[in-house]
Amino acid sequence: MIENNNNDPGSPLAPFQYGTFRAIWFASLASNFGGLIQAVGAAWLMTSLTAEADMVALVQASTALPIMMFSLASGAIADNFNRRKVMIVAQLFMLLVSAVLTVTAHLELLSPWALLAFTFLIGCGTALNNPSWQASVGDIVPRADLPAAVALNSVNFNLTRSVGPAIGGAIVAAAGAAAAFAVNTLSYFALIGVLARWKPAVPASALPRESLGAAMGAGLRYVAMSPNIEKVLLRSFLFGLAAISILALLPLVARDLLRGGPLVYGLMLGCFGVGAIGGALLSARLRRRSQAEAIVRGAFLGFASCAVIAALSPSPWLTGIALMMGGACWVLALSLFNVTVQLSTPRWVVGRALAIYQTATFGGMAFGSWIWGVTAENQGAQVALLVSAGLLLAGSAIGFLVPLPEETTLNLDPLNRWQEPSLALDLKPRSGPILIMIEYVIRTEDTKAFLDAMAERSRVRRRNGARNWALSRDLENPESWMESYHLPTWVEYRRHNQRTTHADDVVGARIRKLHSGAEPPRVHRMIERPTNWSAALFATKDVFDMP
Repeated sequence: MIENNNNDPGSPLAPFQYGTFRAIWFASLASNFGGLIQAVGAAWLMTSLTAEADMVALVQASTALPIMMFSLASGAIADNFNRRKVMIVAQLFMLLVSAVLTVTAHLELLSPWALLAFTFLIGCGTALNNPSWQASVGDIVPRADLPAAVALNSVNFNLTRSVGPAIGGAIVAAAGAAAAFAVNTLSYFALIGVLARWKPAVPASALPRESLGAAMGAGLRYVAMSPNIEKVLLRSFLFGLAAISILALLPLVARDLLRGGPLVYGLMLGCFGVGAIGGALLSARLRRRSQAEAIVRGAFLGFASCAVIAALSPSPWLTGIALMMGGACWVLALSLFNVTVQLSTPRWVVGRALAIYQTATFGGMAFGSWIWGVTAENQGAQVALLVSAGLLLAGSAIGFLVPLPEETTLNLDPLNRWQEPSLALDLKPRSGPILIMIEYVIRTEDTKAFLDAMAERSRVRRRNGARNWALSRDLENPESWMESYHLPTWVEYRRHNQRTTHADDVVGARIRKLHSGAEPPRVHRMIERPTNWSAALFATKDVFDMP
């Protein structure tokens, strides 16, 4: 439930006036600080465990890979379970893994593959946590402040990135990687404490919880039938694939191209974080003055410049300045992608939509980390960075063909107009399949407008769970039309109707306006039954409501 505040919507700092957001933000600051120190320790420890460039790059990939693999399931969990409890479980899991990693490193029992296994497990915890947290932001702050909240979350992470890596590098240089892992273990306690005290109002649902498989399928279906989100997925995958070269190869840049040690690596990563903070603070102003596609296209170009300079510069100062520019472009692109997905998605599926976005982005990062690591192993870090710069230029050019959609103003709140009808049959929740038929009377001169509206209606129906959607015209009475579709069970029919948003009803209003019958469009709700004993034998009683 969103707290009531008289804040200034659209202000970059407006979300801080919401106590829950503020408390979680500061606790996350401590957690992210520890996470960055852990990342520095893992990356630099790998350079001491092996000289192979691809293994160094796989440290980044091992963190991104589980987010790609498990985010969709985590998104389904976020949309169907108490998000606060999900986040607590995820934080406790990461604390346990970090503690074991600390002990193992202290005892000098880590091999390169064991280190990758630990970072993979921490990535699994992140994959479970992120969809629940990102979906919760829209429950904590109002829609007008959502872009600012996303930007502030980027500031949070990159504020720690600006100083955390340098401190992490100093900790690794002075006390070893085990000390860095110990700091990360302690950093989880603040966030766990805040989440334990947070008591959000969770609205009660009259419908049973979806199974994990069905919820994942519903999320995939919704995204597949949402063109705006599909554009974001393509661009975010390309950006993650190409831009991750900097973060994946930065230990090699610090060691081989700049001739430095862990402190130089931490400072370079800190420069990236400083730039990212600047990008997050500039995000709102740029969004007011420029189109989203122009900002994203500029981010691709800016990051390409960063990769070229990092590849060719022997100076830590010049490389640091380039990394600041790269950090700003990183946040501008990823925060815009995130906001676009959230503003294009209703609350019932937002966790899954964000999870699919993360899958695309981190999938690109994981794949890119491996590609650039192999390239650096065979051709050198310079070549890998220059090739990634070329791919970033191509990603910018693709924007002319697949531009990012502009910020939507659609009302995606539930319509809450549908009322369950009185039925003569005593249906159970699993009774079905359910066939819905709706009769329309359309004047001949309105046929084209009706077909255009029904094409959009088809997408909305199927996106919300309908199957076998069809539109039929009466051969004897051409002004009579019939819309039909199936739902697998009665409870899924109820769920389908409760998913309808105000934006979905815009096309419904157009269709009702075109209907010229004396009465409103007539709705027939029917249950299909088997007509032979063999079909009845394999049909369960409660599914087909057999007497």
